[in-house]
Amino acid sequence: MNLQTSALAGSDRTALVAGGAGFLGSHLCEQLIRRGWRVIALDNLQTGSRGNLQRLTKETRFEFLEHDICEPLPPGLTADLVFNLACAASPPRYQADPVHTMMTCVVGTNHLLAFAEANRAGFVQASTSEIYGDPELHPQPEAYWGNVNCTGPRACYDEGKRAAEALCFDYLRHGRTDVRVARIFNTYGPRMQPDDGRIVSNLICQALAGKPLTIYGTGEQTRSFCYVSDLVDGLVRLATVADNPREPVNLGNPGEFTINELAALVLAMTRSTSRIVHEPLPQDDPRRRRPDVTRAKELLDWAPKIQLARGLPPTIAWFSRLIEAESRPAAARSPARTAGRVPTLAVASTANRRD
Repeated sequence: MNLQTSALAGSDRTALVAGGAGFLGSHLCEQLIRRGWRVIALDNLQTGSRGNLQRLTKETRFEFLEHDICEPLPPGLTADLVFNLACAASPPRYQADPVHTMMTCVVGTNHLLAFAEANRAGFVQASTSEIYGDPELHPQPEAYWGNVNCTGPRACYDEGKRAAEALCFDYLRHGRTDVRVARIFNTYGPRMQPDDGRIVSNLICQALAGKPLTIYGTGEQTRSFCYVSDLVDGLVRLATVADNPREPVNLGNPGEFTINELAALVLAMTRSTSRIVHEPLPQDDPRRRRPDVTRAKELLDWAPKIQLARGLPPTIAWFSRLIEAESRPAAARSPARTAGRVPTLAVASTANRRD
């Protein structure tokens, strides 16, 4: 496997990470900095947080720009590599403003692709397993076209990401930009937000608070959970592999768990006595979800290393610290949560902030 390791180690190279203040984006920024890149994190802070970038506040090779990619990118920016992670990924968040979600996926992605083309930069699109909808084929290989409700409440995200992929491959086919597309399956780890509505954060926070654990439907629907460091490693490998795959690549952990099994693990690891309550299954919620990662293994020499039993404890510890900090009186809270402003580019932002 011939990875472009020289590109990763090269100084004076710049990566633009759209969505860089988010859960995945902030971990990616840190990984790129460790590998010698200069990094510009671009985020409208709709779901991201400056606090996620706290570890990078003293890095001279790191800068932050508050901006919404639905607006044209400010002039003067340059980059050698672009990662597009800029879109709310939790159903409550992306359904709260569905038009903005769709525009982020389509208009925003086009702005970033045009920027990459003008800069002769590589481009990595963070797509999603939601491309497959409620799948009729299991596990899901990249060749599967999916089973998506194009008019349902999740369509703004599902169809938005599908349209973004179409844009990416049109740019690639016409030789305009070196585009690689990752289809990301459920990812978890520190820096998830407690109110993002995703199953891992929901169950952990409810267990830590001693509240009933909410399971939608019977709990026999399945998911596959990838720890954040494994996912970031996959993104970097996809960005730097010598030969462009020219096809989407699934990134996720093929270990498959029912929601009931996840709840049992969370209860055991948190030592919670919370009971379980069942609510109706949301519309278009997938019944089964598991990636076929054969392509990632063959093309990227990538496979996840951290299984759920190992990844849950640091995730639980993250939420435990977060909940403990929020429970303290404001005057007694750690200054680390509010201090350490990241350096901001001296470029006027035209973003419409949507907090």
